Order: sequence, then C-alpha cells, then structure tokens
Amino acid sequence: MKKIIIVLALMISFITIAQKKNGTVYIEHPTIDVVASFTTALVTGDTTKLASLLTEDFKAFNGVSTNPDAKGTEKTRFIKNSYRWFDELDYFSITDYPGAYPDAIEYKEDNKDDEIWVQTWELLKGVHKTTGVKFSSPVHRLIVVTKDNKIKTVINYYNEGIFDEMAQSFSDRTNGKIYNHHDNINTVRKAVYSFENADLDKAIAYYSEDARFYNINDDFNVTSSRDEIKKIRQEFLDNFQIKSIEMVGYPDYLEYEMGNGRSVLSWWNFHLIRKADKKEIVLPMHINDDFDEDGKITSEMIYFNRTLLEK
Repeated sequence: MKKIIIVLALMISFITIAQKKNGTVYIEHPTIDVVASFTTALVTGDTTKLASLLTEDFKAFNGVSTNPDAKGTEKTRFIKNSYRWFDELDYFSITDYPGAYPDAIEYKEDNKDDEIWVQTWELLKGVHKTTGVKFSSPVHRLIVVTKDNKIKTVINYYNEGIFDEMAQSFSDRTNGKIYNHHDNINTVRKAVYSFENADLDKAIAYYSEDARFYNINDDFNVTSSRDEIKKIRQEFLDNFQIKSIEMVGYPDYLEYEMGNGRSVLSWWNFHLIRKADKKEIVLPMHINDDFDEDGKITSEMIYFNRTLLEK
C-alpha cells in the first residue's frame, strides 16, 4: 500500500510539472479590436487606415510557403497588394468562420516586448471582376500586435488553389472537341426512338449495367437504377401515348480533355396524348447523357417541366 501511495504521489508531481502555463488567452482584448479594424480597412480598400495600423518594420508572410528563406512582404508593398483584393473583387468580404472567433494570446516567456498574438479563423469571399471566378476559402491568420496597438507581423494561411482558375481564365483555351456526328450521338437517338416505339428492353440496353438516372424535378441526391427507370418509364407509357418525338436542332457530343468526360447533349419535343382525358401535350425535353469508353451510357440527366404533364 505504501508503494502505491509513493507511485501516485510521483505521478501527481509529474503531471503538475508537465501542465506548465505560459500566458493567457483572451476572448476580449484591445488587440482583437485592432485586428478587426485592420480587416475592415482591408475589405473596404482604406489604404490610409491600413497604413496607420502597421508598424514601419511590418512584414507579412505566406504561412503555406515552402521557401525557407522567405523575407516577407514589407509595409508599402503589402498595402499595394492588399488594395488589389478590394479593387479586383466584387462582393469582397472577410468574416469570422461560422462558429469561430478570434483569440488574443499573451505569452509570458520570451515576450520581452509585451506583444500579443491574435489568431483568427475566417472565411474569404468574392467574385473576380474580370473572369467571374468565385472566391471562397477558409483563412487562418496569426497577427502580432505591439504594446502600442500596431500590427507588426501577419502570417496568412489559405488555399492558394483559389487563384488557379482565375489565372487560367485570362486567356482562351480549349477543353476538347465538339462533334455534331458521332457514334455516341447515334446511340442517344436509338435509345430515344426505341422509347418512342415503346420498346423498353431495347432502349434500356444502351445503358451500362450500373447506369444512374437523374430527373431535374427530383432530389439530385436520389438516383434511379436501370431496373428502376424501366419501371418508371413503363408507368409513363401506361399514362401517355407518344404520338411522336421530334428532335430539336441537333445533338452535340462533347469529348473533354479535362477529366476525360464524354457527354451527348440533345433537345427534343415529346408530342403526347394523356390517356386519362385525351389532352394533347407538347413536352420540351433536354437530355444530358454521359458515356464510358465502350459507348455505353453511364448516367442520364433529363430536364423538363413536370407541371405540363399534370391535370
């Protein structure tokens, strides 16, 4: 028993030593207000206010940079770069990330200058005026505030990939080929006209075994399988007589470079008679079919106004 007591005493001593404090974390602090003013000046393009909040030896750093010799961005250049956010983005905003708020940390050790570190977790948003690219990125910032309430250092952490699409959008580029005649177009026509002739077995055979079916009128998170869509389309044929299906314009087959996608876009008018009351209906229909390498349809999205079919 004595040995157990000694061991417990040693463990408590060790835990007490290990739990050493090194400062205070504040949820409310004057430096948090300084950072809030800094963010407001940044978002509104107020370079005069921004300059007044920064020390003369201010430096900004990219927290995700892999350059070990980075010297940081000095005050004048930082202000010029910051104005570009306001100047080049519509709807520019930086707000606290939902559920988050800034903290001010006052360290005791190695803090001879009585500086405060403010940590923020934010959401940056905007739309680039030239390219229309939408910016939306979480941002984490570490900001050092002096005892005079001036900002000495900013370290920014955010996804630099948000700039990729914008950079690529300044020049024209192709993303594959568009065909107005292709075997995949032939497949779509054959599938649609098989349906027109109530030959569901033949129509469904043009789809892969694991094909998924989407309907613009339904929940996009709920899809139908090949067997399920056959039942749905049989029910449609039970309720409507198809007088004819008329192609509008011509289908396009898009063979993409990015993602290796293959899609046929087609437009149709379904000329129907509702069996219940003999009402004639013209139903415009847009169909987007995706294909695999073997020429089978792997997914289909149909766009139409379901209210046209209702009594």
